[in-house]
Amino acid sequence: MGIRVLRWRRSPLWRATDRHEAWVTLGALVLLALGAPAAGWAGGVLADASLQQEIRAQHEERRPVTAVVVAPAPEARRFAGDPGDGPGRTPVVAAWRAPDGTSRTGEVTTSGAREPGAPARVWTDASGLPVPPPMDAGTARTHAVLGGVGVFLLAAGCVEAGRRLIVGRLVRRRYALLDREWAEAGPDWGRAGTGS
Repeated sequence: MGIRVLRWRRSPLWRATDRHEAWVTLGALVLLALGAPAAGWAGGVLADASLQQEIRAQHEERRPVTAVVVAPAPEARRFAGDPGDGPGRTPVVAAWRAPDGTSRTGEVTTSGAREPGAPARVWTDASGLPVPPPMDAGTARTHAVLGGVGVFLLAAGCVEAGRRLIVGRLVRRRYALLDREWAEAGPDWGRAGTGS
């Protein structure tokens, strides 16, 4: 195979633009094999670090409170996909005490029972208002992995777009050179007895 490649490189049809196109393709392959995965890994690591910091901040800002279910939440106001409606979470109207001791009542989502009088664990902020529970570590890792995959795909797409742009310019240059050479050869390049 190596001898065939060397013989092909010595072909009179092998032009400088062909050599440049081969180097661009080789560079793109190296970037796709090494650069894009490295960028994806780095993006995932940075996203994971940021999300873990966000989890720590959420645990400092939010606190779990035991509330008492007052009634089921009115279904007419609920929509599929409302924030806080995770798997196994139920909307209820509950009563709880804020950190300053005042009594609060409101609509919350809980993973516990929904019968009136049942205890329910809810998360509140420093003023006692209900907030979504903090993100768990597994969800953060999933988001970090998805972020890393996204960075990998973006890097790979940029490499391929750059390769196509450069190769397109090389092809246009190759065709311009061929047109110039055909114009120099003249209209009667193949006729017998025309002085060639």
